[in-house]
Amino acid sequence: MSLPALHPAFHDIAERVNNWGRWGADDEIGTLNLITDEVVREAAAAVRSGRRVPLALPLREDGVQTGMIPGRVNPLHTMVQINQELFGPGTVACSDDAVTMGLQAGTHWDALTHVSHSGRLYNGRPAGTVTAHGGAEFCGIDKARHIVSRGVLLDVARARGVDRLAGGHAVTPEDLDAAEELAGTRVRGGDIVLVRTGQVQVYLAGDKHGYGYPSPGLSVHTPEWFHARDVAAVANDTLTFEIFPPEIEDLWLPVHALDLVEMGMLQGQNWNLEELSTACEETGRYAFLLSAMPEPFVGATGTPVAPVAVL
Repeated sequence: MSLPALHPAFHDIAERVNNWGRWGADDEIGTLNLITDEVVREAAAAVRSGRRVPLALPLREDGVQTGMIPGRVNPLHTMVQINQELFGPGTVACSDDAVTMGLQAGTHWDALTHVSHSGRLYNGRPAGTVTAHGGAEFCGIDKARHIVSRGVLLDVARARGVDRLAGGHAVTPEDLDAAEELAGTRVRGGDIVLVRTGQVQVYLAGDKHGYGYPSPGLSVHTPEWFHARDVAAVANDTLTFEIFPPEIEDLWLPVHALDLVEMGMLQGQNWNLEELSTACEETGRYAFLLSAMPEPFVGATGTPVAPVAVL
């Protein structure tokens, strides 16, 4: 494994969480391998009432993106035909639409190819295999064909006794331990973990600039927590996923690099976990069946997702 010219803390953690070769040299889905048929059967057993909670933000022109990331545009919805009688007067009329958007503009999954470091992607693949015309030759989001598993809400904000974490709060392994204790269930192999900070409240209140900066998020020390429990994927309710600005000066997006490149673990952002938090508190259950199917854009480095938790 080639180590990056980054902070020593990154080097140390990268060595401990690296999964390259764990599922073979040709593997392109990383920790999604942990979602086995048995894991899905057990996830289905988590359904008690059938209550369904949507976790996606609406796709809209005034969405979460502010222009900070070039090209990641909010959805631009255009009607391309309106009540058009395609087969002549008096026939059935059709309406149709088109959308232009960044695939990671709203609630989304990052593919394993979303970031690279030291010229490498997950499993040691060259970063140059992502090209302008072909996209991701390996590990594109289309390789993650089905993402259904047991979901566990780690409600860090509620565990700390607040409605929303402060903008400078780095979610630590100790925070995850406390939220796991609140949940009353241990995170296990193949689970998809949803980490609630409450930050999405800022966007829902109309302040999308404040939503992105400063933002609470996952600490550089959390990948080891997820690695130790064999978590299949992680998502949260922030724009940047990890704490922003970073907790270690000049170490930008280290959690992205550790999760996606070193561990091969998908991560999701801009998930609305507010209704789920209420539902979990009301029922006293923080584990559920989670369907979070990616849109299979071939060669894409991310995808919109409309996840649903079934309690």
